[in-house]
Amino acid sequence: MDRYTIAGVVGSIREDSLNRKIAGAMCAATPDSLDCRIVEISGLPLYDPDLDGNPAEAWLRFREEIAGSQGVLFVTPEYNRSIPAALKNAIDVGSRPYGQSVWAKKPAAVATASPGGIGGFGANHHLRQCCVFLDMPMMQQPEAYFGGVSDDKFGPDGTIADEGLRKIAEGFGQAFAGWVDLIHKGRHLLASDPAGSDGERAAIPLGS
Repeated sequence: MDRYTIAGVVGSIREDSLNRKIAGAMCAATPDSLDCRIVEISGLPLYDPDLDGNPAEAWLRFREEIAGSQGVLFVTPEYNRSIPAALKNAIDVGSRPYGQSVWAKKPAAVATASPGGIGGFGANHHLRQCCVFLDMPMMQQPEAYFGGVSDDKFGPDGTIADEGLRKIAEGFGQAFAGWVDLIHKGRHLLASDPAGSDGERAAIPLGS
């Protein structure tokens, strides 16, 4: 596989966030084909279209980091059956100005974690809905809803101490590496296809 830079985006801005710990463990468990780094969202001012002409420095930094990545790994908790406000704001900041979204075409995956039993299912699928509009090819399987997550499942250094949770997280990271490689190599093959499979072949009239 080629090597790809991955932006890890954590929906919780809490310093000791369970989702941040899982994101860190996933990044550490991904194969050498992925260079996964957490991109911070906590310092982003609320998106305001009036500031598009004079964007905040934090917006520019965030957009540059996402633009420089070749894939995005979202790991987030669920707030009130949806995604946290900080994550939605980051999505909005990265999607503007109109026509200059830094999210478009980047292969993505989403994992959600919660102390509760359903593992952030609602947030997981709300985020997938956003990614459809953002034109991000989202990995469909395996799905990752980590339920019953608590601090005692992690070691003092932040690594996952719970064997079951660790295996699932590592498997998800491995699958995402394959997904990123598939999307990028697939696009390369389509772009070089002389038969016109990139969608630019001449239309065939109905009834021909």
